[in-house]
Amino acid sequence: SMLFEADGGASALESALSSLCKDAIKAVDAGYNYIIISDRNVDDRHAPIPSLLATAAVHHHLIHNRKRSQTAIIVESAEVCEVMHVALLVGYGASAVNPYMTFAILDSLVKEKTLQLDYPSAEEHYIKAVNKGMLKILSKMGISTIRSYRGAALFENLGVSQEVLDKYMGGGVSQIGGVTVEDIAGDVLKAHKSAFVETGASVQSPCALEDCGFYAWRKDGEAHAWKPSRVRLLQKAVRECDYEAFKQFSDSSANRTSPMYLRDLMEIESDRGPIDISEVESEESLMKRFVTEAISFGAISKEAHETIALAMNAIGGQSNTGEGGEDPQRNITLPDGSSKRSAVKQVASGRFGVDAEYLVNADEIQIKVAQGAKPGEGGQLPGFKVDELIARTRHSVPGITLISPPPHHDIYSIEDLAQLIYDLKNINNSARVSVKLVSESGVGTIAAGVAKAKADVILISGGDGGTGASPASSVKHTGSPAETGLAQVQQTLVVNNLRGKVRLQVDGGLKTARDVLFMAMLGAEEFGFGTASLVSLGCLVCRKCNTNTCPVGIATQAPELRARFAGKKEHLETYFRFIARQLREFLALMGYSTLQEVIGRADLLHKRDFHDGSKARKVSLDRVLYIPDGSRDNARICTVGHGTSLQCAKDLEIMEMIRPAIDSKRRISLGVQIVNTDRSVGAVISGTVTKLYGGVGLPEDCITLTFRGSAGQSFGAFLCHGLTFRLEGDANDYLGKGLSGGKIIVTPDPDALFNAEDNIIAGNTIGYGATSGEMYINGQVGERFCVRNSGAKAVVEGAGDHCCEYMTGGRVVVLGKTGRNFAAGMSGGIAYVWNPGGDFDYYCNMDMVELSLLETDEDRAEVKSMVKAHLKYTG
Repeated sequence: SMLFEADGGASALESALSSLCKDAIKAVDAGYNYIIISDRNVDDRHAPIPSLLATAAVHHHLIHNRKRSQTAIIVESAEVCEVMHVALLVGYGASAVNPYMTFAILDSLVKEKTLQLDYPSAEEHYIKAVNKGMLKILSKMGISTIRSYRGAALFENLGVSQEVLDKYMGGGVSQIGGVTVEDIAGDVLKAHKSAFVETGASVQSPCALEDCGFYAWRKDGEAHAWKPSRVRLLQKAVRECDYEAFKQFSDSSANRTSPMYLRDLMEIESDRGPIDISEVESEESLMKRFVTEAISFGAISKEAHETIALAMNAIGGQSNTGEGGEDPQRNITLPDGSSKRSAVKQVASGRFGVDAEYLVNADEIQIKVAQGAKPGEGGQLPGFKVDELIARTRHSVPGITLISPPPHHDIYSIEDLAQLIYDLKNINNSARVSVKLVSESGVGTIAAGVAKAKADVILISGGDGGTGASPASSVKHTGSPAETGLAQVQQTLVVNNLRGKVRLQVDGGLKTARDVLFMAMLGAEEFGFGTASLVSLGCLVCRKCNTNTCPVGIATQAPELRARFAGKKEHLETYFRFIARQLREFLALMGYSTLQEVIGRADLLHKRDFHDGSKARKVSLDRVLYIPDGSRDNARICTVGHGTSLQCAKDLEIMEMIRPAIDSKRRISLGVQIVNTDRSVGAVISGTVTKLYGGVGLPEDCITLTFRGSAGQSFGAFLCHGLTFRLEGDANDYLGKGLSGGKIIVTPDPDALFNAEDNIIAGNTIGYGATSGEMYINGQVGERFCVRNSGAKAVVEGAGDHCCEYMTGGRVVVLGKTGRNFAAGMSGGIAYVWNPGGDFDYYCNMDMVELSLLETDEDRAEVKSMVKAHLKYTG
């Protein structure tokens, strides 16, 4: 039984846990194959042990006594209602979960006819939803079976004391310490007391259930950082240019009486006396450090997205496209000198809208490895938000839901990331390349690898930010505080003497100058604002962004709602100017004339005092504010960068020969030897052509280059229109990555003695994110051919697993065998597959596609033309 005597407090809870563990051992010794631990029969004298604590304790006690494999643990609890509850219980050892209270509520709703279903159907729907949620969690963790997930405890422990983890939950690391058994018992007993009449005789009469405000603000519910009074205060400040109102907003957001963020537990103790504010750097200088975070066009409306870009360009900051691409028309400077162009172009796993033109028009290219608010998930845009303009920008089809793959299919290691960075620096050598990581345990080690991969900027994204157009299941229980991740990264980079080579940026719930200052002292040089920038433009924080019903025209694509958008660029400019103004005041009080001087100065921070018994008092900031010994002589800010060009030597060599032809648009053909250390060949050439002529490129086949040998990774990456690359030999991975209108032909070496169609002559992930152009490959290729193809035509003579995965457009002809999972996640385009064995349906993932024969004249003509072209180029 998971019950304990309510009058006994924490000692009764610990005694009950001990008895529960001993009873489990006795049950196993008695030969029982199933142990059911239950919190049924709660009454006025008995309170429930938290099911997670009980499950973990029993699971690890059985492991310690070498008996866990002899029995199954079934958890029966009224606590369980949502997916995360099941995920936690299974993750800490439960073999099965019975959410009996949820089933009872469903039964009641059916009987009251609130649900228009019979009970078996309602139960089936609930179980199906939980199962889908569990599969989603497993996929985010890269786990295929529930057996591998069970007991793995793959969770970040936040706010739980090391004592509780070690004694009951099998160990682990508690980065910031936290609640003890006494605190846990106190919370249980508080809830238990509120559930029963003071006499203890009976349960209070049923009434309207309490809405605790877990997902949206409620008056008497859980505290929210963006409560309505703060939203109104900020909007009053920016609309009326009222600096005093902004300071009230800032003071309110400090959460001094009820801390919400780790930074709310800190305060500054400067080592200098105050100076006059005239000695502090200007607002204009400080605003250059501000960026708006990656919110895609699609997640928000065209009007809101463009207003953000106009404001950030006006103040010298940067806006970010998000992963939805950007209309090329926005690259054109407006008559008044202003610009709607986003300075930061994001490259996410879906590669939506990522082509040569998009990349060459960037001041910074950001590789989104993950998003702080929902680590492990790709971006998600519901189909009802995908109108014609969004579909055109993303090279997709209107009305089709767009989901980015959780991983980048060209990043499975730090070396792969270094290759992508190299690709991007070749197509646009003037742009910084940043890498977006999430705050998590161990992120410091990852960041060290990213720095060695020659990224210019590392962004640490905290879990306290918004989730844009994501479904409700991605709002809670994900991400970690930005403070812990930023501190880890700063400390690791400083210790390894890498900090001087990269800039650090941070985001995740930033609102005020105080937030900026604390993050700077933990190591950040640039600061990202997401939700706060939208609130400045009129967002009411309704938390309905995924429904397309935003009442203020921001997170919607409905024309009638977009017409309500009243935000102005001046509102956002005022918001950032006020942050800079208050930041100057804080720096003056600290005695520092520039923000640069306090970056990485965690020694000036210490934890605030809290009264005895406060949970905040039990939180430890020692790891967050730690200054590593022996590292005080190393750089704590970016000082030198990487300092070397990463451009492909082979491309630079070729450019010298073809530059006159590019300038004059004169046709030219050349033969070139190539070896597998020649990587990203074609990217520099494509970048040069696209900067000169835009997305139109050169006339077809204007520059034809015939390569002979073994091509390195990313051959023909982002190849633009007018460039034709013929390779006689073989190629490594990522051939034709981001193909942008060019033409690639691959054939075996003319002296080769093997049959081309029976051999693999190119590697994995070919044509990843291609938007237009043609590929003809005389032979077989590896896995993930044409993954996320959105417009290119490709012919190949055999492909490995996952061919045409996540494809949204274009045409693919496969003249040979395919591997398993063909067309997984494919939502657009057409694939024509020769099926001599008659078993293709076994290899095809039918979740989103249907199979048919070549029945229409249009299809036959298209296949014939592509096969004829293949024969022409490779025959």
